[in-house]
Amino acid sequence: MTTADTSRRTTTRTTLLELDGLAREFTGPGTTRTIAVDDVTLTVEDGETLALVGESGSGKTTLTRLLLGLLDPTAGTVRFEGHDLARLSPAEMRALRAGMQVVLQDPYSSMNPRMKVTDIVAEPLVTHDVTYRGRRARARLRERVGELLESVGLPARLQDRYPHEFSGGQRQRVSIARALASSPRLVVLDEPTSALDVSVQSQVLDLLVELQRQHGLTYVFVSHNLAVVRQIADRVAVLRRGRVVECGETATVLGAPRHPYTRELLAAVPRPDAYRTRTRTGTGTGTGGGTTGV
Repeated sequence: MTTADTSRRTTTRTTLLELDGLAREFTGPGTTRTIAVDDVTLTVEDGETLALVGESGSGKTTLTRLLLGLLDPTAGTVRFEGHDLARLSPAEMRALRAGMQVVLQDPYSSMNPRMKVTDIVAEPLVTHDVTYRGRRARARLRERVGELLESVGLPARLQDRYPHEFSGGQRQRVSIARALASSPRLVVLDEPTSALDVSVQSQVLDLLVELQRQHGLTYVFVSHNLAVVRQIADRVAVLRRGRVVECGETATVLGAPRHPYTRELLAAVPRPDAYRTRTRTGTGTGTGGGTTGV
């Protein structure tokens, strides 16, 4: 799968998510202030994948919490499907949340270990659809959970197991099934493959691309791994100290970066070829190793 496989769609898109002049400050002891997000203006088009990249502390997590309505901005606006999140009542926000879901980096920590998978995946259904509530709806609920598990490559019969009975890759598939339960339009993927080994990582990425194609999903993909970003994202926004310093098509930003910070991120990616060259010429120590480059 290549960048060209995932995007490069020529159909006309509409804007699903708009961030306009978005800022968020946190106050500490005394007069200490931390600016986590600073004047961010971005759009996310329906059906695309926008990647957010940057080093730890660059503002990625705060930005995703703002766009999901989990934090209130200090300044600026977030519009989802044309709705200004700050102007919605609690009931209106609750209804809108069905269309916005998230898959976290560590699936195990996001699941109640005492709950069976059937109840974990069913949570969004019960929360957002009254027809799935009550004892009479239990059979229908189990059937729907089974369908969701099968859609992410897991047998329906596994829904009676607990999270600890699954591998890391399987747990991430359960998280994806849960995110799909409410039929969202936007899914925020917060480092969804970083805790997985390389072979499982590739499988999960392929699954995400296929689900996007099937359901017309829009992704905001947070990652440190520029190789993964190159593989899955249509566009990339590079964050540094809470500000977007560069944004554009993935091939352009990662292939011919304009901002010095973007070039620094690319230069910091270990390259296995360079390590092997140093070892062959005797300039390397012969210890350690590299990771897949961009």
